[in-house]
Amino acid sequence: MSKPAPPWLKPLTDYGPIAAFMAGYFTADLMTATVWLMVATAIAVILSLVIERRVPWMPLTTAIIVGVFGGLTLWLNDETFIKMKPTIIQLIFAGVLLGGLAFGKSFLKPMLQSAWTLSDAAWRTLTVRFGLFFIGTAALNEVVWRTQSTDFWVTFKVFGLMGLTLLFFLAQTPFILRQNKAGDA
Repeated sequence: MSKPAPPWLKPLTDYGPIAAFMAGYFTADLMTATVWLMVATAIAVILSLVIERRVPWMPLTTAIIVGVFGGLTLWLNDETFIKMKPTIIQLIFAGVLLGGLAFGKSFLKPMLQSAWTLSDAAWRTLTVRFGLFFIGTAALNEVVWRTQSTDFWVTFKVFGLMGLTLLFFLAQTPFILRQNKAGDA
């Protein structure tokens, strides 16, 4: 049985690994940043397990991918793998969301229905939008890491992807508010 999480846990587990990656990169190099990311991600999963008595599927999926791609990066001394990690994570999220819709399920609804009251049609629309956004960011990550310097890619990964995600969420606000009002009427 899961316990209610303290309010500091989610921000720490969501952003702690990113902060560790950034600190490792800017104080040393990409290999150090990869180690710090792997350690911080493992700590985040352990904290979730100890405090909440469960690990949500998105952080667990991310931890597995960080472990595999970070491990390959270090073992083969090849930064390609850690640069591909955001692409893989984004495509998994898109696949789960859009694949769920193909089977008549909106996986956003159970995660976000406590915040918004939306019709099933609105949940489907929002799920398609999120799925397409994840595909777009996966493609963008591929273009950036394959055509730009590692310094540029790290900055893009830490600030660019986060900024794009924030802008995407903000762009969905009018739709959600319109649909939420319709659901409350």
